[in-house]
Formats: sequence, structure tokens, C-alpha cells
Amino acid sequence: MNLISNFDNNQLNQIPEGFNNNLIWNFGHLVVTQQLLNYGLSGLPLHIEKSLVDNYKKGTKPEGIVSNEEIESLKKLFLSCVDQTELDYQHGVFKSFKTYPTSFNATLTSIKEAIAFNNIHEGLHLGYMMAMQRSIG
Repeated sequence: MNLISNFDNNQLNQIPEGFNNNLIWNFGHLVVTQQLLNYGLSGLPLHIEKSLVDNYKKGTKPEGIVSNEEIESLKKLFLSCVDQTELDYQHGVFKSFKTYPTSFNATLTSIKEAIAFNNIHEGLHLGYMMAMQRSIG
């Protein structure tokens, strides 16, 4: 969150040379992936709009300029989705889980593993974002 707060809309939407996406796509991808891993694989409704999934899921890339409104919405969702997941986990909402083989050659078999893997996934994308920020003017 702090990393993207240092950039304006144009900078967040800029695709640096050598990359195929941008800071805001990576940030949106983190919101969507957290929801898909935790809620989607648990057979529960997501706490985000389908349009966000369509724009930021694995295999997508930036398709135009993300508005200031969507950027602000993603920032709110980034925090609120984590808070909601924590509450739902504490209240035992996650009762079932669909086994999922990740692109890291690890297979997730439980919500606990999905939460742990999400942290690894966020670290990977934070690394990409940190590399990108050096290329953005």
C-alpha cells in the first residue's frame, strides 16, 4: 500500500520498459488473487466485483488506464478484504476447500495453506513492484 501511495495515476498506469504490466495491475492482482485463493477455492462468494477478477486475474494484463476512482477502490479493498478474511477465518466460515496446484509447484489443500501461499504470492509481486518503481519517472 505504501509503495503505490508514492505515485500518481499516470505513474501507476505506466508500463516500464522490460515489463508487461504496471504498478496498479500488480496491486489489483493482489486483491483479486487473495479473494480467489481464499474464497473461490473455498466455494464462497468473493467480496469483490467480477469485473475486477476479469481485469486482474492470472493471465491478464493492463487494458487501458485505471481511473483514480478504481485506484482508490482497490486501496480500500486491499485492506478490507484482508480484515474480512481474518474475521471469517476466526469464525470458521471456511469449511471446505478445493485442492489447487499453484504455478510454484505447490498444491494447496486447505484455507490455512492458501493464506500462507497468498503471503508468498504477495512477496513475489512486491518484488516486481519494487523493481518497477525504479524505472518510473
